[in-house]
Order: sequence, then C-alpha cells, then structure tokens
Amino acid sequence: MEFTNKTVLITGSTSGIGLAIARDFASKGANIVINGIGTSDELQVISNTISKDYGINCLFSISNMLIPDQIRLMIHNTIIEFGSIDILVNNAGIQFVSPIESFPEDKFNEIISINLISSFHTIKAVLPTMKKMGWGRIINIASAHALIASPYKAAYVSAKHGLAGLTKTVALEVAELGITCNAICPGYVWTPLVEKQIPDTMKARKLTKDQVIKSVFLAAQPTKKFVKMEEVASLTAYLASDLARSITGALISIDGGWTAQ
Repeated sequence: MEFTNKTVLITGSTSGIGLAIARDFASKGANIVINGIGTSDELQVISNTISKDYGINCLFSISNMLIPDQIRLMIHNTIIEFGSIDILVNNAGIQFVSPIESFPEDKFNEIISINLISSFHTIKAVLPTMKKMGWGRIINIASAHALIASPYKAAYVSAKHGLAGLTKTVALEVAELGITCNAICPGYVWTPLVEKQIPDTMKARKLTKDQVIKSVFLAAQPTKKFVKMEEVASLTAYLASDLARSITGALISIDGGWTAQ
C-alpha cells in the first residue's frame, strides 16, 4: 500500500497508538499532521523526527480537542497547507475509572467530549473536502468497549458506544460518494501508558509483574497477549487503502478474542 500525495490527519498522535499510525502512514509516503498534548517545541521535535525518518512532510497541531473552534482551525490549516485531508484518523482519547455514583461530572463530560464529540467536529469539518474529491477515508479508533461494557468505566464505555453509532451513521450518509467510515476496536494494547501502570498496580494489588499482566490487564483476552500498536496501525492503513473500498460502517475487533466470548 502506498499513500504518496495523500494527507493523513491523526488526532492524539504524539504517543502510543496514534504515533504508531502516523509513522506507518509516513513509511508509506503520506503527508502527516500530528496532534496531541504537549508544548509546541515538543510536538515540533516529534514532527521533525517523522519528517527526517521517512522523507515526508509532517506538520503538527496543538489544537485542543475540547474546543470546537480549535478543531475547525486545525482542519482548515491542514487543507490550506496540503490542499486536502484524504484520511482522517480520530484517535484522541482519555480514560477515568470510578463507580458511577462517585464519578466526577466534569470528568464524565471531558471524556465524552474528547472521545466522542471531537470526532463529530473533525468529521463534520473534513467531509466537504472529501465530497469534493469524491474520495476519503475516516477511521475512528474506538475500543472493545465500543462493543461491550466493563464496570467503573461509565464515561469511556458511553463515549465508545457513541463513536460506534457515529461511525455507522456517517458511513451510510456518504456510502455513494467514494468515502468510507469505519471503527477499529482494540482490546488491551501494549503502550507506554499501560507499561507505566504496572508498578502502581503491582503495589496496590500485591502482585508480581506477570500476575498483573495476566490477571488484571489480560484477563479478558483469551490469547493472553497484548495487541501491538503496529497491528492497529497496519489495520488502519488497510482500511485507508483502495482495497478496502467496500468496507464501511464496520466495527472491526482486534482484541485477542475478547469480544468473541
């Protein structure tokens, strides 16, 4: 798969899954726009590294996914710079765990806004350009929690279920226009964020590292293995390719068998 002369915007792409997706598309020749938390200097370093490693143009945006005007500005600036956004990957997301009766209302609203509402704004802003081109790919990075629930994750599960519904609705609206919209639903993925949680979990639960991984993180995944970031990135690239033109409105699991149970 080659994406030369295509422009890919990935939200939440300064680390973890989003950064893996950015690097995968860059390796296939695409222009890249990354977005995420950090200072301009920090994002510039990441952007410069991707540009140097793959010989492509990589820009960055520090737009806050909580602020619709900043989201629209990010889309506008990308289109001005590259002429289009061919592929949109909505990956920005945050998590918070709490029983629902003590779930902070501001945290609930923040999670819904970043994990769901920001995707509504990015999609709304890119569709006019995609419709004009007669081609486009929208890929939402959802979660196994777009398909099933877990306790203490009311906001996250609600947002990801909502993202699944948004994915299907957009797919139907643009089905005849050369545009597809799909969602990838990963299980537990080995990311720096997950790795950093292990020492605290070991201490809190009085477990070894292996016990934390198997009985806490991977208890739900029959393979007992983490999904790799690169696997999610490869699936994203496939869904963006012409080979996947007939896949739309799909919620695709990549979860080690979690949702097969």
